Amino acid sequence: MVTEDELYARAREMRRNPTELEKRLWRHLSNTQLGHKFRRQQVIFPYICDFFCPAKGLVIEVDGDTHDPVYDERRDAYLLSQGFLALHFSNHDVFDNMDGVLAAIVDALKNRPDRWSVMPHPNPSPEGEGLSA
Repeated sequence: MVTEDELYARAREMRRNPTELEKRLWRHLSNTQLGHKFRRQQVIFPYICDFFCPAKGLVIEVDGDTHDPVYDERRDAYLLSQGFLALHFSNHDVFDNMDGVLAAIVDALKNRPDRWSVMPHPNPSPEGEGLSA
């Protein structure tokens, strides 16, 4: 079994050397272009997810020819049990249908509940505290 440290090291290496299709998709996901922050090669132990939106719990996977559907099914079930939804796109989709891929991601972002909300601080400072007269 791989250790957590080994998994994080592998994720760092994958961020340094993304596939060409991961680079293409990242150009659209980076810098909050779809209205939400995404991370690349995010560890959700014991897995590494290609892209992850923490605010929505959305995982995006770019599946190449070597992806194992049985492994993916097991991973997706685990992620779902943790409250995360995984979307899979083939290399072909990312290469030939980026607009369709982005539309599906935007739709999922709209339909996923926020994992946390911006709430007022539970213990606000008393009115006027800290203010000088």
